[in-house]
Amino acid sequence: MFAYKGDVLHTPTPDRFEVFEDGYVVVDDEGTVIDVVSSLPKAYADADLTIVDRSGCLIIPGFNDLHVHAPQYPLAGLGFDYELLDWLEKYTFPAESKYADLAMADHWYRRFITAMWSAGTLRFSAFATLHNESTLRLMELCQQSGLKPVVGKVNMDRNAPDYLVESTQASLAGTEELIRKSRETTPDVGFIVTPRFVPSTTEALMEGLGELVERYRLPVQSHLDESRDEIAWVRELHPDVPSYAEVYERYGLMPRNRTIMAHCVWLTDRERDVLREREVWLTHCAQSNLDLSSGIMPVRRNLDAGLKVCVASDVAGSHEPDMNRHIVMSVEASKAKTFEAGCERDRPLRLSEAFHMATKVPGSFFGKVGSFEPGYEFDALVVREDESPLDLSPQERLERFIYTGDDRDIKERYVSGRLIPQPFEDER
Repeated sequence: MFAYKGDVLHTPTPDRFEVFEDGYVVVDDEGTVIDVVSSLPKAYADADLTIVDRSGCLIIPGFNDLHVHAPQYPLAGLGFDYELLDWLEKYTFPAESKYADLAMADHWYRRFITAMWSAGTLRFSAFATLHNESTLRLMELCQQSGLKPVVGKVNMDRNAPDYLVESTQASLAGTEELIRKSRETTPDVGFIVTPRFVPSTTEALMEGLGELVERYRLPVQSHLDESRDEIAWVRELHPDVPSYAEVYERYGLMPRNRTIMAHCVWLTDRERDVLREREVWLTHCAQSNLDLSSGIMPVRRNLDAGLKVCVASDVAGSHEPDMNRHIVMSVEASKAKTFEAGCERDRPLRLSEAFHMATKVPGSFFGKVGSFEPGYEFDALVVREDESPLDLSPQERLERFIYTGDDRDIKERYVSGRLIPQPFEDER
């Protein structure tokens, strides 16, 4: 049993930070949190307990990112004079085609995983490409790293360049092959079914993927209502379906409490009802949505509607992987939203809410992750001491780390109670 000593902060609920100044997180030998206390009771003192003393440092939950494109990591910061669909054609599709080369994929996926570790993102849901070998390689590298993400082979059988499209049958067969192989070789890295978005998947492909979801009881990730041009395109392709969200639902690609839908900038009330009923995680990619001029999600209205909303990066639709930056951007975008006509009364996000949306809400996709409540896995970051001319509280120091900190401030990273060293040091 271990007790991690430091200034402990987490958000069991979104309304406030729970703070234990110079406190302890007590963790069992399996990496599960037993308790969080301000001082150790005698029962713990008498137990076989190892004190891990990080006095003066912050101890916070690790970040969880439910929407990131692993092969796009080399593109971060490119092409933001374009909007979404043109950006895909000019940058994303040409770059993803390169991952047919396994050596090239191995190099860039090592760099991507190291960037996730560096930023303190300990679990994530990643789109790969449609290439089976390189997708499996990404999963194998994640397994080696000690991080615990889910990864999906991207499915595309229409409306893409010839060099980046598969037949329907090849896409389905390749997906099933990866499901089986990953279960044998990467036990800590889950597989997630990943139709890129409705315009790139035929009805036959979506129907086949829905059958795989049901057969193997798998989660699903895709994109929804990111840009107005995209929504119009879906309407042209599926004029008989009332909404974009209901296309996924029709084909079994919105399994209850196992679905991630990215962006959701332009939801209708009808779609909100569907997403709430299906218990979908909505990923709010504020930086990406501004980089590509897609819009600003009305986060407060989605939260008030009872939807599960989390903060996500969407690298390389955004230009940086660091989740603390995306927490900041989510807060700032919610403030900007209040300047829109009709949104003046919307309440901006508070920092505790946005932090909750980057830790506990996305962590719930993986189980009991993202908080220090009893029974949760000990996924944690140790953030170094912060110098200031002011006598700052732990919460104020956390605020400074979120707004101005970077990977150099993170001293240690723990996943399920295990200290995770830097993976692939030659690829940083």
